[in-house]
Amino acid sequence: MKLIRGGTVVNANHTARYEVLIAGDKIAALLDPNSDILDSIDNSNCEIIDASDKYVIPGGVDSHVHLQLPMSDQATSSDTFETGTQAAAWGGTTTVIDFAGQIKGTAVPEAIEARMAEADGQCAIDYSFHLSVGDVHKQSLIDIRNTIEAGITSYKLFMAYPDAWYSDDGQILQVMQLAAETGAMTMMHAENGIAIDVLREQAGTQGKLGSVWHGRTRPPELEGEATHRAIQLAVVAGAPLYIVHLSSLNALREVSRARDEGRNVFAETCPQYLYLSLEEHLDQPGIDGLRHVCSPPLRSIEERHQENLWMGLRADDLSVVATDHCPFCDAEKLLGAEDFRDVPNGLGVIEHRMDLLFQGVRTGEISLQRWVELCSTTPARLFGLQGRKGIIAPGADADIVIFNPDTEHILGASSHHMALDHSVWEGIKVQGQSESVLSRGSFVIQDRHFVGRAGHGEFLKRSLPEPLR
Repeated sequence: MKLIRGGTVVNANHTARYEVLIAGDKIAALLDPNSDILDSIDNSNCEIIDASDKYVIPGGVDSHVHLQLPMSDQATSSDTFETGTQAAAWGGTTTVIDFAGQIKGTAVPEAIEARMAEADGQCAIDYSFHLSVGDVHKQSLIDIRNTIEAGITSYKLFMAYPDAWYSDDGQILQVMQLAAETGAMTMMHAENGIAIDVLREQAGTQGKLGSVWHGRTRPPELEGEATHRAIQLAVVAGAPLYIVHLSSLNALREVSRARDEGRNVFAETCPQYLYLSLEEHLDQPGIDGLRHVCSPPLRSIEERHQENLWMGLRADDLSVVATDHCPFCDAEKLLGAEDFRDVPNGLGVIEHRMDLLFQGVRTGEISLQRWVELCSTTPARLFGLQGRKGIIAPGADADIVIFNPDTEHILGASSHHMALDHSVWEGIKVQGQSESVLSRGSFVIQDRHFVGRAGHGEFLKRSLPEPLR
């Protein structure tokens, strides 16, 4: 057994002083510090973990990551399942949900089997998969239905990338109808890819090839339009909808309106859209700009997207903060040195999500409990891990982070644990850090030392989500 003493337990709905008793891989009890039960615990057989002056929070659930993802023949995201899950643990995340991708011409079962094999025995923390659907037809719809038995209860569709992942409105509607019937969650990359490809081609013809044009050719209006269209299709199908990596005020307005109407519409944003901008980061010469290419792109700070996203987090119009972690080293980013269209899209974020969002607690943007809700509790609930992950309560997995709110540190490539040779967060000073991290009752990080191992992490068969607010 283990007993975490002296800390302040923070859940999404309650903050209080409790001693947390762990038996095996589960939380056994939350005890009042003055409880007589503590006197009966045999300290000789119980490991005492001192959390004095620290927060004791549920391990983070990052519901959107891309580990060892092939972007092209020349570029694969740099974090493997081993390095990426270790980096996640360093940052206080104890569960990640990646994607099994069914590309055009492949079968759903084969895609899942291949992805499972890649992750097997490699992960330091628990993991699961969404299904990315790239080829909707009669057989794939049958196969998608069967994924529920395999514990994959969420499907991602794309309104972008016509040459790779794009689904038209009819195909999207069919998957949403299936989700409505089964209770699964439909996730949507909401950008108008058909229009974006026209703008990209026009920019290339005009010689507008620098990194900033990645942003200029993916305007927020096309994210807003696609978000509106996805919501209306979900309404017709009667299905819940989850918008991934929402980046703009335009898309946020559509989600806010739907939620005000009582729709089961949810959305995530990512730290990069809260802190980084088109003007200050993407619109930089050479490698500095290329490092910041992601999709959707970083938005203009002058258009007030950032401050409105923070407002959306406070108002519960945005439900989750995930990362869309998909890092590429400089050599891969430089593939687009002459043409932004050749840059592999993605940033390294997985290690810093909890710390970066905690800065919003410090500045008054969100509450302490809301921080936990956004990073742990709600993603667990929306993706079928409710009661097991994202909460400190008896019977839940002992995924626990001891977080020191006073520790100051500087983010950068020399100190992070991602398999990445640069950092888009270089030089940013933050306050608050995970000191120790337990996954199912076992230390992965102990006093800022990695003590975990590849293979500790287990595949999570997820139940159907709890989308209703």
